[in-house]
Amino acid sequence: MDCFWESSSICFLLAPFFFFFALFLLLGILPILASSTQPPYSCDSSQPSTSSYPFCKTTLPINQRVQDLISRLTLDEKISQLVNSAPPIPRLGIPSYEWWSEALHGVADVGKGIKLYPTIHNATSFPQVILTAASFNDHLWYRIGQAIGTEARAVYNAGQATGMTFWAPNINIFRDPRWGRGQETPGEDPTVTGRYAVSYVRGVQGDSFYGGKHKLGAGGRLQASACCKHFTAYDLDNWNNITRFGFDARVTQQDLADTYQPPFQKCVQEGQASGLMCAYNRINGVPSCADHNLLTKVARGQWDFHGYITSDCDAVSIIYDVQGYAKKPEDAVVDVLKAGMDVNCGSYLKDHTKSAVEQKKLEVSKIDRALHNLFSVRMRLGLFDGSPLNQPYGSIGPDQVCSQLHQALALEAAQDGIVLLKNSGRLLPLPKAKAISLAVIGPHANALEALLGNYHGPPCKSITPLEALQGYAKNINYHLGCDSVGCPQAAFDEAARTAKEADYVVLIVGLDQSQEREELDRLQLGLPGKQQELIRSVAKVAKKPVILVILSGGPVDISFAKHNKNIGSILWAGYPGEAGGIALAEIIFGEHNPGGRLPMAWYTQDYVKMPMTDMRMRCEPKTGYPGRTYRFYTGKKVFDFGYGLSYSNYVYKFSSAASQNKLYLNESSISPTAKSSDSGRYQLVQDLGGEFCEKKKLSVRVRVHNHGEMAGKHPVLLFVGEKKPKNGRPMKRLVGFKSVILSAGERAEIEFDLNPCEHLSHANEEGLMAVEEGSYFLGVGDAKHPLDIVV
Repeated sequence: MDCFWESSSICFLLAPFFFFFALFLLLGILPILASSTQPPYSCDSSQPSTSSYPFCKTTLPINQRVQDLISRLTLDEKISQLVNSAPPIPRLGIPSYEWWSEALHGVADVGKGIKLYPTIHNATSFPQVILTAASFNDHLWYRIGQAIGTEARAVYNAGQATGMTFWAPNINIFRDPRWGRGQETPGEDPTVTGRYAVSYVRGVQGDSFYGGKHKLGAGGRLQASACCKHFTAYDLDNWNNITRFGFDARVTQQDLADTYQPPFQKCVQEGQASGLMCAYNRINGVPSCADHNLLTKVARGQWDFHGYITSDCDAVSIIYDVQGYAKKPEDAVVDVLKAGMDVNCGSYLKDHTKSAVEQKKLEVSKIDRALHNLFSVRMRLGLFDGSPLNQPYGSIGPDQVCSQLHQALALEAAQDGIVLLKNSGRLLPLPKAKAISLAVIGPHANALEALLGNYHGPPCKSITPLEALQGYAKNINYHLGCDSVGCPQAAFDEAARTAKEADYVVLIVGLDQSQEREELDRLQLGLPGKQQELIRSVAKVAKKPVILVILSGGPVDISFAKHNKNIGSILWAGYPGEAGGIALAEIIFGEHNPGGRLPMAWYTQDYVKMPMTDMRMRCEPKTGYPGRTYRFYTGKKVFDFGYGLSYSNYVYKFSSAASQNKLYLNESSISPTAKSSDSGRYQLVQDLGGEFCEKKKLSVRVRVHNHGEMAGKHPVLLFVGEKKPKNGRPMKRLVGFKSVILSAGERAEIEFDLNPCEHLSHANEEGLMAVEEGSYFLGVGDAKHPLDIVV
């Protein structure tokens, strides 16, 4: 020790410290001391000066408690609480609070509220959302939400969190395949995205799968708080020097009504989310966070939202600094608080709110309204009820983080999400014979970080695809092929030599965060650099057709591979999370039967002729505009939405006995008179009413038969469509999905209940939902069933 070269007096003083430090290490006391850190909370029962306040009395309604708390705050204290890093208020025994934490697909230390040390160092890293969505299994999504909520509370109970508000899920529509953050979303379909939002939020917040367990709403207890983002029509980050900060999304009322808004409405009304985040962009000229109609009239008024609304980080400052919507900083503060926003991620409200009050631009009542929402959520989290360890979620400990149950769930999610896109000659699964030789080639073959996507924390454990494949084949040769995913140069000759020597070749390529991420949208849809040349050169010399694995969030134009006879099988694995390597190996060698379906159509390179800034969903034949998403797009696709193969062959048939051919909405005396337009007769959903629509529910039964030799978990997708849609109606759209497990040769019958007002309506040009008379069809796979609607 350095003491030996210092003065003896210093050594004498430090000697007891080193003695006890060594003794504590020997006895194992230091880890215990580290793990005994208490979570931060208010209303400590051992402090009579604060616990006697009415806001600490759990017998009182939360509204009353919050009103008492706000009444005790000075103006400066009030303003201090309007930012994400809210400071403590010592005189009232209130600790600091951090609103910004992340849990997109697992608890992460990306935000400021979570520290994964000293006791808990990791958290379960589930697949990136776009791959989880490919399972089309809302029970799986709910269980993932449960696991994330449990691990979040465990981290808090261990004293490693200063907040329990998590800014997830991202439920923006993946409108354009170039969007760098599309990987964070459940895809391009509003129905899937809405159901994902509900399932995830209920799981995280501690509700039941069907909702209502805790009577969530204005006062229900929360395990953790989920926040649906980014409200609304946000799906461009940085494309051709146009950034999200200055972008003005020009959106029709029709597209808002049936594409951009439905996931948020589901999140609020059915999921009972306790948080919303307003986006950076403007919508039709008005900044999202300054839009009173959006935040107050729609979210709080029409949808009855009870929770807090946060800005995205620095989204308030750009209203003045970038967008020029506000003339002064104080005006930006006034705009957002009057619109209904509650907390600013950043410091803008802390810096400019007081001067706005002093200039008489802002009433203190607007600040009080925001604080009411903020402290209500903190109270619902149990942070003003004394020690959280003595409350309902207080027993959740570190042993529930990275538990075997959660790690198995991460593997299940990866297995069920991976999509088989091609399997010529039934190349897959490979034979489980250790004697076979395998060549594993590509920049992702031995990847770890790329498996995780973005917004992730340290995973429990993770192995690469190469390491996982080594458990199935004794003789494996590996070659990187490219030095990076960007692949500016490829080692064609060395990779080809590696391929020639093997019985089978697995190529693992695709994208990563250097190609698509927050603040980086793609400019083209092909594979980066020379990846395509690498694939072709290897496939050309291999003994047998090769297996191609694509890691990516967004779609990739792999038309060349789809039609290349030297490429026998193609798997899309998204960013499959900590267990992704194992899941891939198990699918390749037949331990698991793939059943994932694409949650977004894969488009050809021609798609990029459309500017990302064009928000229109509907096609316009007169101008040649092809539209957006599988519902409206009239251009070429590589693979359609919902596409996915299996090692089994599933056959569908509508049960004629239980599926109606006609739906009459004019039989009842209470039916309103039908309206007429150029496209035909219709009824407005708002005129039909909820009770009438419930009575007119349609039961649809579908028989599913597994004709294959392997058992499988199989998502059944039900669409409704028209041959020649008019008036901006979609060509087809998803109205239901269910996952079923069938053994080889097994049959099952699945029932879907269709509410005409929800599932058979569309938005008109005014943004009103309407049911139009006409001839439609229901479709599952190749099976179709006619349905005529009479209004």
